[in-house]
Amino acid sequence: MAPVSCRDLPRQLPILPRRATIHTPLSFQRAPAPGRPLTTTRSTSTSTLRLRSAATRDDAVASLVGQLEHDVEHAQYRDDVEEEEEELYAHDDAPGGGRRGAGKQHQDELPARWREIHGSDDWAGLLDPMDQLLRSELIRYGELAQACYDAFDYDPSSRYCGSCKYSRRDFFERLGMPGAARGYAVSRYLYATSNFRFPNLFPQSRAGARIWSQSANWIGYVAVSTDEESARLGRRDVAIAWRGTVTRLEWVADLMDFLRPVADEGIPCQDPEVKVLSGFVDLYTDKDPTCRFCKYSAREQVLMEVRRLVGRYTALGEDVSITVTGHSLGSALAMLSAYDIAESSANLANDKTAAVCVYSFGGPRVGNAAFKRRFEAELGVKALRVVNVHDNVPRMPGILLNEGAPEAVRRVAEGLLRVPWCYHHVGVELAIDHKRSPFLKDTLDPACYHNLEAHLHLLDGYHGHGERFVLASGRDPALVNKACDFLKDHHGVPPCWRQDENKGMVRGRDGRWVQPDRHGWHLDDDDLDDHHHDGRGTDDARHRHHHHHGHDLRSHRPSVTPN
Repeated sequence: MAPVSCRDLPRQLPILPRRATIHTPLSFQRAPAPGRPLTTTRSTSTSTLRLRSAATRDDAVASLVGQLEHDVEHAQYRDDVEEEEEELYAHDDAPGGGRRGAGKQHQDELPARWREIHGSDDWAGLLDPMDQLLRSELIRYGELAQACYDAFDYDPSSRYCGSCKYSRRDFFERLGMPGAARGYAVSRYLYATSNFRFPNLFPQSRAGARIWSQSANWIGYVAVSTDEESARLGRRDVAIAWRGTVTRLEWVADLMDFLRPVADEGIPCQDPEVKVLSGFVDLYTDKDPTCRFCKYSAREQVLMEVRRLVGRYTALGEDVSITVTGHSLGSALAMLSAYDIAESSANLANDKTAAVCVYSFGGPRVGNAAFKRRFEAELGVKALRVVNVHDNVPRMPGILLNEGAPEAVRRVAEGLLRVPWCYHHVGVELAIDHKRSPFLKDTLDPACYHNLEAHLHLLDGYHGHGERFVLASGRDPALVNKACDFLKDHHGVPPCWRQDENKGMVRGRDGRWVQPDRHGWHLDDDDLDDHHHDGRGTDDARHRHHHHHGHDLRSHRPSVTPN
């Protein structure tokens, strides 16, 4: 590039875009001094010095203009990227604007359409193209499942490792979920124990004898919609969320055992051919009489609470729904518990039946073809499975003998050969593809494919098969990297960014940093279980229990002084 003189510079600068100066500040530093001072000699004339000085000035100007052109080029690139990514968000005035615009209108339709969204017609015509109201509800329930991950204490140095970090009274508030906090009240926590070793599902504390429980792990919760939320939903909703695994997927191999009749585990099914994976049903039905948290199995805990809530609200003449959600292993528990609720008639009370539906994310197969028949056709339980087509977990177990095998082969394997590992998915599948999202990078990490936040991100951008990826609700893509490294680097979002402030440590009145005592929080439903089994009044028992529990919280929670 030819040097530009100072006289021509004012005429050149106005053609440069103004935004270039916004992004990168320009440096008008003087050109570096020569290595040695210029001295006049007899052979050096004054004109020569003047030429060298002029050349130096022209070189400086040329450098300045080159810097300006470089800034313009890079600013234009950044502008193009920003404009391109802005087009990936739906706008208020665009059709299908989701929660940003048209979403409000569709939310108003929920009281009239909730049975359709709940699967009364098996979501016919709602998946391709994607119904905006269904998308919104799927994301909402997916966030209830994600709350199980965000609230779980995985820290092995904590004496409460394996428990929930928050009390159920302020569960959603502490998680920063104001919508859920206004809409639902957590009515009880669920705990599980197992004879199997699940190092990723059941982490163990290194605190020794000081740990909160030797065998129990917090596995989920039951919540019920508030009066205000029930009016918005068009019914009283009982939501059950099950916790799964976060990143490592070894649990699939740990549980891939064989199919077992559900009747062998106390589930009242008259058909001995209805079978589920033994590892799932063990986790669901195991209990430890010596543990105050798991003296009743996860099955008994959830059935007791569902019966209580359904009985209470159907007695008031309300329509009641039961919506079960979970991700990964939590999805398997969601399928199993939804089936059990219907099989055990826990959804029947006061001559009313509560509709049962499952919203599953990245879940494995749970049972055989007989389980599918009993689940769908005979009991009428609805299930919508959201899967990433590149995720291997939904392909297991039953990689060879599954619903995709020829019917004749399955009949021979199950009927004649009695092969104990012929599996079948239940419900309706909604397949999404992470490669359709321009926000996500190419990676070989299977944990990214399986990540729940990634599923919710893909749901927000899915509009139908072959349709362009556009975020309907504007859900923050940064949430994808909450527990993985899946976003493209130019977004500037660090991987696995979610963490507790000071790792949950608080400063007491004496100035020492301590871990707050959560002992009273985990006794939340212990007394209530005894009242259920003793046959005493549940409402009076819950009132007395809440009064005592509030005293527990005041006595065990340490005083905190500001930093």
